[in-house]
Amino acid sequence: MMPASALAQSDAADAQPAGTDSSDIIVTAVARGQNKLDSSVSVSSLSADAIQQAAPRSVAEIFRNIPGIRSESSGGEGNANIAVRGLPVASGGAKFLQLQEDGLPALEYGDITFGNADIFLRSDFNVQRVEAIRGGSASTFASNSPGGVINLISKTGETEGGAIQASTGLDYSDYRLDVDYGGKLSDDLRFHIGGFYRQGTGPRQAGYDGNKGGQLKFNITKEFAGGYIRLYGKYLNDRAIGYLPNPVRVTGTNKDPKYSNIPGFSINQDTLHSRYITRNVTLDGNNNPVVDDIRDGQHPVVKAFGLESRFEIADGWEVTERFRYSDVSGRFISNFPANIDSATSIATAMGGAGATLSYANGPNAGQAIANPSSLNGNGLLAQIVVFDTKLNSLNNITNDIRVTRDFEMGSGKLSFTAGFYKSRQTIDTEWLWTSLLSDVVGGGRAALVNVQSAMGVPVTQDGIFGYGASYFGGCCRRSYNIDYNTNAPFASLSWASDKLTLDGSIRYDFGDANGSIAGADLGGGRTGTVSRDVNGDGVISDAETRVSVIPLSSPAPVNYNFHYWSYSLGANYRLADDLAVFARYSQGGRANADRLLFGPAVSTVDGHLVDSNAAVDMVKQAEGGVKYRTGDLALYATAFWARTEEQNFEATTQRFVDRKYRAYGLELEGNYRAGIFSLTAGGTWTKSKICSDALNPGVVGKVPRRQAEFVFQATPQVDLGPVTVGANVIGTTSSYAQDSDQLKLPGYTTVNAFLQYRPIERVQLSLNANNLFNVKGFTEAEEGAIPENGIVRARSINGRTISAAVKVGF
Repeated sequence: MMPASALAQSDAADAQPAGTDSSDIIVTAVARGQNKLDSSVSVSSLSADAIQQAAPRSVAEIFRNIPGIRSESSGGEGNANIAVRGLPVASGGAKFLQLQEDGLPALEYGDITFGNADIFLRSDFNVQRVEAIRGGSASTFASNSPGGVINLISKTGETEGGAIQASTGLDYSDYRLDVDYGGKLSDDLRFHIGGFYRQGTGPRQAGYDGNKGGQLKFNITKEFAGGYIRLYGKYLNDRAIGYLPNPVRVTGTNKDPKYSNIPGFSINQDTLHSRYITRNVTLDGNNNPVVDDIRDGQHPVVKAFGLESRFEIADGWEVTERFRYSDVSGRFISNFPANIDSATSIATAMGGAGATLSYANGPNAGQAIANPSSLNGNGLLAQIVVFDTKLNSLNNITNDIRVTRDFEMGSGKLSFTAGFYKSRQTIDTEWLWTSLLSDVVGGGRAALVNVQSAMGVPVTQDGIFGYGASYFGGCCRRSYNIDYNTNAPFASLSWASDKLTLDGSIRYDFGDANGSIAGADLGGGRTGTVSRDVNGDGVISDAETRVSVIPLSSPAPVNYNFHYWSYSLGANYRLADDLAVFARYSQGGRANADRLLFGPAVSTVDGHLVDSNAAVDMVKQAEGGVKYRTGDLALYATAFWARTEEQNFEATTQRFVDRKYRAYGLELEGNYRAGIFSLTAGGTWTKSKICSDALNPGVVGKVPRRQAEFVFQATPQVDLGPVTVGANVIGTTSSYAQDSDQLKLPGYTTVNAFLQYRPIERVQLSLNANNLFNVKGFTEAEEGAIPENGIVRARSINGRTISAAVKVGF
């Protein structure tokens, strides 16, 4: 078998005979295209049509349709927390799951702080389908992916034609144009090109265009006797607002909480962004004054090109080479509420007894807030830390080469694969956070607020409390530039007869981390907070005594190595033509990257690992299942078990984690068609717990935060020829907000409805409603229990958005 980074790609699917359902053929994380009933892995795929019907507003909303995947799609068009089969999300991102495009990782690490892999992915008409493998052999088919691989597979021009689609939001501002085209240039040369451009406020009311930008992708394939060569490229430059926790009122008890909107602020339709809060006055990575634009939000800039080739050499040996270089940079900037409380309490805490408030900007700039308790009908203020992070470079270069040969052996066939994987991932970022004070009001109308002591001394300066993360004690002014090198030889054997398939694979990952980090968090007398005349008026104000700087003259080195073994053993047996059983046991690892920095794991003297076990977190997994497919019915059931190590760091709480987890459960998936009706459905039941914790023993035995026992998805639809109508239903049972297992996040079910009408050939009119019933679906909360003031900072899925589109094929 080959690594997922060396998948059989879209050619295996493009080349299927007419009438074949390509979703039956696995091309991700297997040696070559393989029927589901002959494979001992759990894999699912979503077609381009299924993706469009689900009306996703981000790639994370696509992923939540995959059984076994928990995709917390509440962060906008990126910054989602994505987990698989009970593996934990102790911080953010997709730590144990690798996100790929055409078989190579978008980023080597899926949980880079403020650089989650999904930020750099967009789904458009270039996508032929999305394929996902959960658990099992993913650990040997790609580095740093013991939980699984989700792969966006591109069209390659095998099918002549294309489409153009114009879409618009009906109850929100969003305008988008998608286009793609592919076909043959000659008998042995084909191409595909496509992309999108859009502009609008996004699904929430921010008061400005939070989403603006687009993507262009292309590929060209030359076929020759015994193989092909493909060149491809991608340019992504997009701004997408990043939604962080927002305030919601919670009453009742921790076990039976009641969540409701705060007056003047909707938890699923508003955001703590505003047309009046767009400038972040701070110091850059060289400690020079700069003004950054909060409207940049999540701003990925990706310029990538790659090569893919397959060709035969002597005596039946086949070589596959895949290479990609990605120039990745951008910014992540968004408003995080460090605290939300009554205006009176915050004024007193910041300015002492008798402190007064006034507006710093907006339509009421300069006006005193005479009655803070009735401010905006809710009487609240938000102490905002602006997570202003500059992504100087997340460049990565990846190469995967392998050689494969099949041998006839008795009544079966033996397949051998061996290869080498190499990647280099740069993580060069700067944390340039500041602290603001604003009122709490929806509609993009929030304004900055000033505090003045009873003695008339300004505590804030133009709504700025400090030019750093002053609400967090002045922490987190950081700069780091690290290169992570990964090398991985791999090999596999697979033997298949008419009924039995046996396979085994092994992988050895080794590499190093080299670079330097700078920040007062490192200690050792490094200075992080100084007094400085930021606005240049010749006076040091109170806010200007809280200026965070990076101690550039005293960086700390990072210099350590890591290595780990992964292996996987599987068996599949066909009991009948339409029935099979399988079993698999695997071990895989995930090398830790930037989340180890600024903590106790890395020496600030010489950069070595103080704890050698901190470099890699290991995952052991077992699974077994039954697969049945006949005619228009397919059913798949998989039981799984996993034991996981994790060392991590969470930026919002400044908390390190050193734990072991256990999870087991059952994963169900199926589809059925009867005449005009069809149904696709899946569900995952999981029991998980924290088995040990070196830093916080009090959570041992608890259920990991945000881990629901049951998540499910279903898509029923009716096809009446020119009209197709249906719904995509997503649901989850309740979970705990934090590992203390106190405050519950309620279960919820959302319905995404779609209607498609084809009045004439090649023309389609569609209407999509995402979250049709405007459900509040909470994916996370900062508080572990209901606070005294009843205000919880939480992230909810977006409220209802309805869009219409016209698509013309050609």
